[in-house]
Amino acid sequence: MTRLLLVDDHAVVRSGLKMLLSGHAEMEIVGEAATAAEALQMAGQTHPDVILMDIGLPDKTGIEATREIKAKFPDVKIVALTIHEDEEYFFQMLNAGASGYVPKRAAPDELLTAIRAAAAGEVYLYPSMAKLLVRDFLNPDHSAEEKANLDGLTDREHEVLTHLAEGASNDEIASALVISPKTVERHRENIMRKLNLHSRSELVRYAIRKGIIKA
Repeated sequence: MTRLLLVDDHAVVRSGLKMLLSGHAEMEIVGEAATAAEALQMAGQTHPDVILMDIGLPDKTGIEATREIKAKFPDVKIVALTIHEDEEYFFQMLNAGASGYVPKRAAPDELLTAIRAAAAGEVYLYPSMAKLLVRDFLNPDHSAEEKANLDGLTDREHEVLTHLAEGASNDEIASALVISPKTVERHRENIMRKLNLHSRSELVRYAIRKGIIKA
């Protein structure tokens, strides 16, 4: 029996998931949560095997929730079920420790396959998302030049880079490092220039490849 916790801020979505999953004898829904805080609390109370995690939660992102839950309950498997199909969210969820990534437009069988794979200790990626991972792996810019570029960052820029890659906003970084948001923005511009990066998704992939952020 696979114990499931549903995390989504829309009650209609949770209701639909319950209808879909309750028809499968090997699956038991042990709880629901509408926020990241509730998800962390329910994970401790219900001891799920697999959590279906939305990314767009009202208090924190599902990425942050995944990271916190995996830190406290490392054996729990988390499958992202989200409307987001862009690579920035995808790579950040994988880095946070997700065992699967399924868009909400996927067929029910795809979600069931992802849940079963996660419960078995495997990883399931929706085909269009898996292509992003393969493309990134085959990208020839995984080079020694990156290490040289990283060595060109100041200690403060390295700190800002880590926070940015973990999905923090400028205001959150400013608060954590006790600097102003304008200073964070200036560091961010310097980091992107020094590393020859052009978007946050490129920065996230870079940080994952370099081992700057870990699941």
